[in-house]
Amino acid sequence: MRGTVGRVAVDGIVLGVLVVTATACSGAGDLSIWNDGPAPVSVSTGDEEFDVAETGGVVILDYGCTPGDVTVTFASGQVTVVPGPVCPDHEIVVGDGHVDVRPAP
Repeated sequence: MRGTVGRVAVDGIVLGVLVVTATACSGAGDLSIWNDGPAPVSVSTGDEEFDVAETGGVVILDYGCTPGDVTVTFASGQVTVVPGPVCPDHEIVVGDGHVDVRPAP
């Protein structure tokens, strides 16, 4: 009986590890960029470029981490480079002349 209980416990642990591993690898995750500033900005992730409207945002579905730095160009011409990669567990928040990287909610 003791051998059976031990075997069930080991099987349960292995199954739990497999479920966690499969969940972690199931998707790349969504990358969020929010613009709380008063003017639109242009954003380059290294392989994607897009504009983000003032008080707007962009979510790139199933994107994963950026391949490198993220460049934000403000309407004024100011350029801010966010050291990358930036991954889905964080979000990029643009303000009036500044850029922050925060933990994603």
